[in-house]
Amino acid sequence: MADAGIYNGWRGWVAAVSAVVLAALFLVAGIWKLSDPFATAERMTQALIPKALAMPVALLAGIADTWAGVLLLVPRWRRWGAWVAGLALIAFMTYFAVFYNQLRGEDCNCFPWLRRVVGAEFFISDALMLAAAVFAGLWSAKSTHMKQAGMALAAVVVMALAVYGATLTQRGNVRVPARITVDGKPFSLHEGRVLVYFFDPECMHCFEAAKEMSEFAWKDVRVVVAPTVNPHWATAFLRDTRLRAGVTLDVARLREVFHFGDPPFGAAIENGRVLATFTFAEGEDAAGILRKDGWIE
Repeated sequence: MADAGIYNGWRGWVAAVSAVVLAALFLVAGIWKLSDPFATAERMTQALIPKALAMPVALLAGIADTWAGVLLLVPRWRRWGAWVAGLALIAFMTYFAVFYNQLRGEDCNCFPWLRRVVGAEFFISDALMLAAAVFAGLWSAKSTHMKQAGMALAAVVVMALAVYGATLTQRGNVRVPARITVDGKPFSLHEGRVLVYFFDPECMHCFEAAKEMSEFAWKDVRVVVAPTVNPHWATAFLRDTRLRAGVTLDVARLREVFHFGDPPFGAAIENGRVLATFTFAEGEDAAGILRKDGWIE
């Protein structure tokens, strides 16, 4: 009876509110990750996840977040959801603590529409979420119906794989625009080799990738850069990086075709067909891929 009082009194209310708030955060984060697994994988590489592991990690993170949110919403699964969410938060915080010096000041890409910069406030907010998970776990009733909870996980996995398959098919059928405007003139994307490079003029990662490309010995390749923000700084960006390229402002049209998170992002296009895309992340050998395909010497 004393235990029942814990779950029905003020502690029960704290547990319920904590669980619902945490469920909303995890569901938003998880569904966002799974809605475009390739964009999520690109964000993972920007967070220093090796490219070979980026997609599996993206899918596992999206599935875990979504399942934790579902468990937290259902009272009979709430305690399990709290432990899953708590473990995910601990793993997340540990990873960013290990790579803090490299990722400090970067967006953690945890939630859509919300920029969370890696720093002291980042760990404080995650610690608050971890506290909510502890409250929900300690002060919720014992979880039951494990089989049904497992079925919920299976449903999330099926949904994730279905979206992945559909997205993979869609990306395989990418059709780039026939023409865009480059330096104020019509420019064909269906003739010859074109490397389109999306960048943020204030992004140091974008700057370093452009400097690297400026040293490539291109073979019959036209390079076009597309500033995702502050287009008036594009000329200065090209001057400072010494990258010889044209500038297009048709970014919105191109982003309808190329779905990615934050730049840098590149697409190698030959006669209107996308041959490869690049995030210029650590461990990605863009030069090797381009050299193998005969785009650079």
